[in-house]
Amino acid sequence: MSTEQEALAAVQEDAQTKAVDEPVTEEKSSSGTLKMIAWLSVGVAVAALGIFVGRELRNRYKFNHRTPYDFYDHARDKQTNEFGVGV
Repeated sequence: MSTEQEALAAVQEDAQTKAVDEPVTEEKSSSGTLKMIAWLSVGVAVAALGIFVGRELRNRYKFNHRTPYDFYDHARDKQTNEFGVGV
């Protein structure tokens, strides 16, 4: 019986070493590539959504914190055309 167990153990060891030594198949590498592309797409979508939501929140904050002077056209600083007028 010990020879049968030894033979069985040898077969199991050979099967394990073959599984470890197998080259990566195309299915495994393509699925990894697809997973990487999917995670990258999700990351870009989350970043775009964050930028959009942040911009909306900032615009609403600025709109809610207006002063009465913001309603007048002449309230803003405008550039004057006095540069280079002469002496």
